[in-house]
Amino acid sequence: MLNYPIKFQPILKDKIWGGDKLVTKLNKPSTLNNIGESWELSDVEGDVSIVANGSLKGTSLKNLLETYQAELLGKNNFLNFGTKFPLLIKFIDAKQDLSVQVHPNDELSKARHNSFGKTEMWYIMQADEGARLILGFNNTITSEEYVKLLEEKKIMSVLNDVPVKKGDAFFIETGTVHAIGAGIVLAEIQQTSDITYRIYDFDRVDDQGNERELHTELAVDALNFSNNIDTKRNYTSKKNNLNEVVKCEYFKTNYIPVEGDLELEYTTTDSFVIFMCVEGNANISICGNTETINFGETILIPASVKNVLVEGECKLLEVTV
Repeated sequence: MLNYPIKFQPILKDKIWGGDKLVTKLNKPSTLNNIGESWELSDVEGDVSIVANGSLKGTSLKNLLETYQAELLGKNNFLNFGTKFPLLIKFIDAKQDLSVQVHPNDELSKARHNSFGKTEMWYIMQADEGARLILGFNNTITSEEYVKLLEEKKIMSVLNDVPVKKGDAFFIETGTVHAIGAGIVLAEIQQTSDITYRIYDFDRVDDQGNERELHTELAVDALNFSNNIDTKRNYTSKKNNLNEVVKCEYFKTNYIPVEGDLELEYTTTDSFVIFMCVEGNANISICGNTETINFGETILIPASVKNVLVEGECKLLEVTV
C-alpha cells in the first residue's frame, strides 16, 4: 500500500575525489573510504533503489513503478515516462575537485546512448572556506579554440570560477561545462541519466597509475561555448512556505524552511513529491502514518497522496515533476 512516506536504501559510490562527510555528517552506513555520492532515489539500470522501510521494505523502485504506475508517478508522468522514474536524486561530497565535464541534451543522449539528457540543479549544504564551482566559460570561444586549449592543457584559463556558500543554488542546463570544487557537500536533482562527458581531470591517476578516460570528441558537440549562461538561482526563504528555487520542464524544486507544524496540500499536483532534508529533522505524516526525516535523508510521497503534515525544525527541498 502506498500509504506511508517511503525511504530507500542509499546507493553509495566510491569516487577518486570523494571524502568521508556522507558517512560522518549525513550518517550514511559505510566502512568504505572516499564515498563521493549517495544515490537516494535511482532508476538507473544496475543501480535501482530498494525500499528501506514499512510494508514495502525490500521492494525495488522498478517493482513499485510497475505495480502502482500512475498512483505512484501521477497520471501525466505515467503517460510521459511509463514505468521509468524521471529523476535521479543524490547527495555529493567532494573532498577533491571533480573532473571538468558536460552532459549532453535529450537529443544527443537518445541518439548516442538511448538515454535521457542530464539537466540538473545543485543546492549547497556545506562549503569549506574558499570552496568554488566551475560553471561555464569566462569568454565565448569556438570549438577549435576549445580543442587547442585542451591539447595545451590550458583549458582552466577559460573556465568560470564561482565561489559558494551554504544555501546557494545553481541550475545546470545540458551543454554547460561544470565541475564541483573541493570542500563542498551538495544535494543534486537531475534527470535520470548517468551520461557524463569528462573533459579534463587534472591529470589524476588511480591507485593503479591509470588516468581516467576523457571524452573530448563526444563533448565538442555537446558543449555550449557561450560565456552568457545563467546558473545561479536566487530564492526567498519564507518560513513554512514554498520558496521556488528552480522550475524547468524536467522538475520543480521548492525550498521549505519548516518551523513547528506545516500542512501541505497537493490536490492540484499531478506528481509524486520528493523531500530532501538539507538541515535539521522532522516527522512527515500521510494517511495516518509517520516517518522521521533526518538531515541527509530523502523521502518519496506517492502522487495519490494529497495531504502531508510536516512537524519539526528543518529545511527541506521539495521536488515534483
